Amino acid sequence: MPTLLLSQEAVRDLLNMPEVIKVVEQALRDWAQGKGSMPAKAYLLLDQGDFRAMPAALPEAAGVKWVNVHPQNPSRGLPTVMAIMIYNDPQTGYPLAVMDATDITAYRTGATAAIASKYLARPDSHTLGVIGAGRQAYTQIEAHAQLFDLKLIRVHDRSRDAAQKLISFFPRYHLKACSLEETAASDIVCTLTPARVPFLKREWIVQGTHINAVGADAAGKEELDPAILKEAMVIVDDIRQASVAGEINVPITEGTFAIDEIYGTLGEIIVGKKQGRKDKDVITVFDSTGVAIEDLAVAKLIYEKAKKSGSYMSLDIIGVSQ
Repeated sequence: MPTLLLSQEAVRDLLNMPEVIKVVEQALRDWAQGKGSMPAKAYLLLDQGDFRAMPAALPEAAGVKWVNVHPQNPSRGLPTVMAIMIYNDPQTGYPLAVMDATDITAYRTGATAAIASKYLARPDSHTLGVIGAGRQAYTQIEAHAQLFDLKLIRVHDRSRDAAQKLISFFPRYHLKACSLEETAASDIVCTLTPARVPFLKREWIVQGTHINAVGADAAGKEELDPAILKEAMVIVDDIRQASVAGEINVPITEGTFAIDEIYGTLGEIIVGKKQGRKDKDVITVFDSTGVAIEDLAVAKLIYEKAKKSGSYMSLDIIGVSQ
C-alpha cells in the first residue's frame, strides 16, 4: 500500500483558502460535539527554539503534526516555522501520507482567526489591523478577505521593508502602513508577533473591536495589555493550551486573569452552546494557540485531493505482508 509523499510545492498547489475555512469550521464543530479527539500539545524546548507534537483524530481521519519554532531561522535562510504531517488511516494506523505542513499551519491559523471574526466581530466590520508582517499576516488577510468586505487593511511592523513587502503582495486590496496606535483602531485587529512584553494598549482599542491574539503560542509570550482581557469577552480555541501557552498564560501566572474568566471556546460558539457577540460595544478577544484538529482537517482535504489527482509521488514505506 503506497504512502503519498507531498512536498511543500505539492501542498501549496492543493491549498485553497475558501476550502480550508470550510473544513476547519467543520472540524471545530465536530470537536465541540464530541466527534474528535485531541491530546494536549507536547513541547520539546531547546536552546534555539522548540518543537511541538500535535496529534488528533476526527471522523475518518487521524494524524500528528511535528512543528518547530526557531526565531533565528530567517538569518539562516530558513522559515521560523516548519512542519511535517503524518496522516494515517484511523482503521489500521497505516500512514496514508507524509506531507509538508508549513503552509497548512499558516493557512489553518489564518482560517481559524477569520472564523472567530465571523462569530465575534461586528458584522459591519470593514477595517482590518495586522500587527506583524511575517508569514502569518498573508493568510490572515487572505482569510478575512473571504468573509468580510474590507475597505482598509492597516499594517504595522517594526520593519518597514516587511510591511511594504506585505502591502505589495496584495495590490487588489487597500493596504496602508500605519503606526501601532492607528492599526489598533481597526474593527478587527490581528496580533501576529513573538512578543514577550505586551504592546497593545487598552486606550487604543475602540469599543466593539474584535482582537485575534495569535502570536502568543508558548509560555511567556504576551501581546495584549492585561487590562484588555479584564474588560473583554475572552474566547479560546482550547482551554488547556491557552492557559499554559496562549495570550492568557502570563496573566494567569501573574494572577491578573483567571481561567474561570474565559467566556468559552470557539467551538462552543460555532455549535450554539454559547452566544457570540452580544452587543456592538463589547470588546472580544480570541486567544488562538492553534490546535491539531485544524491541521488534521486540512491534511484530510489535501490527501483526498492528491489521491483523486493520482499525480503525486508515493512510496511503499511499510512493507505489507499478503
